[in-house]
This record gives sequence, structure tokens and C-alpha cells, in this order.
Amino acid sequence: MKIRFALSLAIALLTGTATAGAAEFSGALGMTGQGDMSYRAGLAFDWDKTWLNSGTGQLTGYWEAAYTYWEGGDDYSGAHSLSFAPVFVYEFSGFKYTPFVEAGIGVAFFSKTDVGEQQLGSSFNFEDRIGAGLKLPHEQKVGIRAIHYSNAGIKQPNDGIESYSLFYNKAF
Repeated sequence: MKIRFALSLAIALLTGTATAGAAEFSGALGMTGQGDMSYRAGLAFDWDKTWLNSGTGQLTGYWEAAYTYWEGGDDYSGAHSLSFAPVFVYEFSGFKYTPFVEAGIGVAFFSKTDVGEQQLGSSFNFEDRIGAGLKLPHEQKVGIRAIHYSNAGIKQPNDGIESYSLFYNKAF
């Protein structure tokens, strides 16, 4: 039931953002703080707005809806999550390949409350992220990202979990 709700929410949010700017496919390969792998695929929609334009750079952002598979210690302890987040991006100007930093806070729904050795306490969690990367030719991006999930103490236990990943985005 929880997965159907989360999937329905993700589809509704994706269709609601279809009027935003250019769409990007995003993929990430990561590792949790406990040493388990995480695999992420998502769709990002550019806000098509900029702020704080200067000689140094500009602030922009995007919406991202994503699916993540979390490996556990064995074949039966993996978990799935759906997430949605607004992400602010500061792009630095004056470089051949544009460096950027990003930060965002969103929500996530997990298929179970235990992911590997971590006890999340609830299926609903907040997603906090920071990252850095480079914009490449042909509307591509590469970078590193750290994402933390926690229910903010809504329910105990609240171990939280992190994913440290390499990501690749391509506009389509």
C-alpha cells in the first residue's frame, strides 16, 4: 500500500512539473555509510529561472523525482525509495566547463523501515543533499553528491542513512 501511494505521488509530481524547463535523466551509483551500494535513477526539471546574476555566477535550480534501490547485507534486505526534492544550484561563470554546487531538501518514501543495518523508524523521511559537479558540452553534468535521509525524529528509532555517490545527468 505504501509503495503504491509513493509511486502515485511521484507520478503526480512528475506530471505537475512537466511544464517546467528542460528535462534531464539522472543516474547515480553510490555507497551508504555502512558500505552497501545504492543505485539511483531520476528525472530532473530545470526551473528555467536565475537569480543573483554576477560576474562570479548565478543561482538557479531544478525539481528532481527519483527512484533509489538500496542494497542490504544480503539478497533479502534491499529496499526501494521514491523521492522528490527542489534543489538550488549555484553555477560559477568564466570556465570552459561550468563548475557548480547544489543543495536541497525534499521528501522520500521507503519500502521498508530497515535499510541494511539502519533503522529508519518510518517509511516517510526527509532528503537532505549537497553536491558539486561540472556542466559539460551537449547538456551533460557529472559530479559527486551526499544525500542524507532521516524522519527528523517523527518516529523512533531514527538512525537515518546516507548515500555518497557519483552522478551523471543528460538532457533530453
